[in-house]
Amino acid sequence: MSEKARKLFKALDLNDDGTLTREEVITALRTKGPTLAAQGDLPFWGLGDADASSALFDAADQDGDSVLTFEEFAREVDRRFGW
Repeated sequence: MSEKARKLFKALDLNDDGTLTREEVITALRTKGPTLAAQGDLPFWGLGDADASSALFDAADQDGDSVLTFEEFAREVDRRFGW
């Protein structure tokens, strides 16, 4: 799993509990996404609306428990973003 995925996960984990909810992903990408992209921590093309963020969450949530662990998240963003 990439260090970029770890850094992005930490930035999106708004309540710092070690997991991501759909709302955290949507909210954090909307509020922090442009800054993360400008810093090189998220591809600019990875920014999207709530539907795109929700689709990213759904693709990563392999066990269907509506919570992303770092491993689930990293597997999807490493694949999707080519990290």
